[in-house]
Amino acid sequence: MGQTLVALVVAQFAARIPLSGSSYQWASRLANTRIGWWFGWLTFCYLSIAVPAIDNALASQAFMPPVGITENEDTARVITLAVLIVQAVVAIASTRPVSWINSAAVGLEVALVVVVAIALFVAVAVTGDGSTGNLTSRGVAAHAPDYFAVGGGLMLAMIMGLATLVGFDSAANLAEEAKDPHRSVPRAIVGSVVAAGILGMLFLIALTVSFEDVPRISADGSPVAAIMRENLGPAAEKVLLVAISFAFFGAGIVVMVSCSRLVYAMSRDARFPGYRVLRRVNPRTQTPVPATLLILALGFVLMVALPGAALLELITASTILPALIYGATIVLYLAVRGRLGRREGAFDLGRMELPVALCALVRTLLALFVLVTPGEALVPVVVVGGLLLLGGLFFLGMLLFDREALDTEPGADIDW
Repeated sequence: MGQTLVALVVAQFAARIPLSGSSYQWASRLANTRIGWWFGWLTFCYLSIAVPAIDNALASQAFMPPVGITENEDTARVITLAVLIVQAVVAIASTRPVSWINSAAVGLEVALVVVVAIALFVAVAVTGDGSTGNLTSRGVAAHAPDYFAVGGGLMLAMIMGLATLVGFDSAANLAEEAKDPHRSVPRAIVGSVVAAGILGMLFLIALTVSFEDVPRISADGSPVAAIMRENLGPAAEKVLLVAISFAFFGAGIVVMVSCSRLVYAMSRDARFPGYRVLRRVNPRTQTPVPATLLILALGFVLMVALPGAALLELITASTILPALIYGATIVLYLAVRGRLGRREGAFDLGRMELPVALCALVRTLLALFVLVTPGEALVPVVVVGGLLLLGGLFFLGMLLFDREALDTEPGADIDW
């Protein structure tokens, strides 16, 4: 529910300013170009980390178990690199195959989630295995003395939504390539969150009640695969994980394309390192090839250079980044909503826009508080601080040597 409120606010922006770069474009035009730059930098940091994170999850959790590859971090990283290369090739070739892959992945995922959830419920009802008590159990954290320190299970559930129901603003990053973006992009943003939330909850409930030995399943390297195997058999497990692999692949390629479009948008305005190269678009494929190769290169660096613990901390830090981005986007919307024009037939919340935005802001601030207050969050917070410092150094360089790029509003002649 909380992420749906955030998605509704993002959809309001996307309906008014359908340009590649989403929050970067919105802030640059409605606040000022310098604030817009920071929106763009935070979004770039988040998306560039998300691409290898998604692909690494594909390799370790979805691909390796069904093909019989023993759990191994180095093997997972090699597979991740291979997936990154394939995604980059497809993304560079054309946006059309990206759209096909994403549509097929979403359709297959929705169908399988429904079928598998029903199958698990039936298996539990027939065999009598499983436990509905898992729905209210603390699991392996039953004896943790600080379980309720920041709200317990309720807050953890809220964080799960923030960690999984993200990236919906990627649709806004592709707005310039969509048909009727004032309506289609907002529908894609809100629809993806609502569908994922409802179906995801159904699937999680089915998984949770379909096993009894909580410590054993929790300790398994691929708990979802273990639950599937024990309840529906090895064949069903493999079918599901293959489908999940395809869904992960689709999600990864969409985020890669989205990030490359953001880099292109900032480079087009001369506000990104190496912008003279990164703003180039291939005349034949009509895709920003250098920007896509940058995302590929960053994925390679993260997979090759960072040890396991450091990579995990970086991925955890990437959970904090969307909370910052969404919170700042909501604040921006509240500040400028009176200046936004209305387009007939476009997505519009009408009188509900202010209550929705305020509730979304409260929820996002609570989630950010839960993310940064635990002691274990110190390293991810430091990582986020380091990314901000890195961006600050480049920003300072622009102020000193290329102030004109920051003082010029991008695309001032665009009618939005």
